[in-house]
Amino acid sequence: MTQPIEPVVVITGAGKGLGGHIAQAFLNAGFRVALTDRDLQAVKDTAQAIDPEASRTLALALDVTEKAQFIEVLDCVKNTWGTVQAFVNNAALTLTTAPMDITAEEFDQVIAVNLRGPFFGCQVFGQYFADQGYGRIINIASLAGQNGGTAAGAHYASAKGGVLTMTKIFARQLAEQGVTVNAVAPGPLDLPIVREAVPEEKLNAIINSIIPVKALGNPAWVAQTVLHLARPESGFITGAAWDINGGIFMR
Repeated sequence: MTQPIEPVVVITGAGKGLGGHIAQAFLNAGFRVALTDRDLQAVKDTAQAIDPEASRTLALALDVTEKAQFIEVLDCVKNTWGTVQAFVNNAALTLTTAPMDITAEEFDQVIAVNLRGPFFGCQVFGQYFADQGYGRIINIASLAGQNGGTAAGAHYASAKGGVLTMTKIFARQLAEQGVTVNAVAPGPLDLPIVREAVPEEKLNAIINSIIPVKALGNPAWVAQTVLHLARPESGFITGAAWDINGGIFMR
């Protein structure tokens, strides 16, 4: 499939945090970027910050727990720019509730955002890419899904473990149609949400005692890794999980 001069990416959870860094990386690389988030104002603010003229960005509301909204977003982007080449499943709900204190309602909420949402995204965009004969899906997993994490809740870690398995399933399903599906699994990153979720004393203990490199990860570098997996040249990489965790989990 011939790629357009300016390819298009759709990113979930792009209102702040890692999603904003990912959006910036794709924009800098020449992509048109559709930023989505449940908080429409947040995603509008991020789009305005990275593309003041609003010439190559699109801000859209998306509740990832609703499959119909993924379909609406895809239709809107196609109607605006004609096509999509890459999709990033980044939206997440990160809670640190102790395992024995997690309620049924909180468990269902976290699983819905962190596992059901990426599943719907892979379904909707995976089918579209398969029909087009080309596509790149990158799921943002987590160290927590590999080793239980350093501070994340049990529901969050369990969901991210599911994302890693789901990545392999969709990779196998879509490979013959020219679609790759990969995951990036970051450890603790230097983001406001991390510093808000983890008390300073505990975070310092994690940095100094658990992370071999003695530092939090750089979200801009994670974004570059996502971009790398979205390029046409990455066609021989699928079903993989790229670890960026400071040496916490080695394999």
